[in-house]
Amino acid sequence: MISIPTHTLNDGTTMPALGLGTWPMDDTQAEQAVLGALETGYRLVDTATNYENETGVGRGVARSDVPREEIVVTTKLPGRHHGYEETLTSFEESRARLGLEYVDLYLIHWPLPRVDKYVDSWKAMIKLRADGLVRSIGVSNFTQAHIERLEKETGVLPSVNQIELHPFFPQDELRAFHAAKGIVTESWSPLGRGTTLLDDPVVVSVAEAQGVTPGQVVLRWHVQLGAVPIPKSADPERQRQNLDVFGFRLGPAQMRAIADRTQRRMGGDPEVHEEF
Repeated sequence: MISIPTHTLNDGTTMPALGLGTWPMDDTQAEQAVLGALETGYRLVDTATNYENETGVGRGVARSDVPREEIVVTTKLPGRHHGYEETLTSFEESRARLGLEYVDLYLIHWPLPRVDKYVDSWKAMIKLRADGLVRSIGVSNFTQAHIERLEKETGVLPSVNQIELHPFFPQDELRAFHAAKGIVTESWSPLGRGTTLLDDPVVVSVAEAQGVTPGQVVLRWHVQLGAVPIPKSADPERQRQNLDVFGFRLGPAQMRAIADRTQRRMGGDPEVHEEF
């Protein structure tokens, strides 16, 4: 079984350096994928209310022989539940679907600045952590300005910001801000889903030189940046490949070459994107 390094978060908890994404699996797919991933060595699993597979993720965790305390389960607050009381209620609904006594990492899925309730939700999440129902709290798709506002109004920084991150969109400035604040960067769409990234000649040539797959090269790029990628896969062999990125190292020139391309965002802009 593959052993995974961990990051220590700014609240003292730890999270693995690579995890399993579950969007857009349904409950049945998520249950099998999580069960298989845990057997392979994964210890970080990512879901969200809006993925509609929390029940399946919870079943996979429950069926696994891996001790609960070794698994980091992440879920996310949907936009329609922003607000203090709404967040507390939504969390309990997520916890019930997951079938867990506590959630390891709870994130605000999108900031929705037009709605302007993300600070209220953050205050509720601080309470959930204080009550022991959540181990760590964080955000997803937040900008530097959004995070600075959380800190200014509550004094509490997120432990994690899960953002779109891949070689087409390396987010250098935001990652530097995270590093300065002790926030772990987590990468969604780490393999540039829907792009030609894994067929890119540079990525392919680095993979050949390293004796690994193009996907392993890109995931290793994330790891060496200090980011935590969460690739989605239900295929056991692909899960194993995605996890097996800690036995080789990319050189500085290879790191630069992988990200030396036209920069473009694939997903929504956090300033205007709304997902309820």
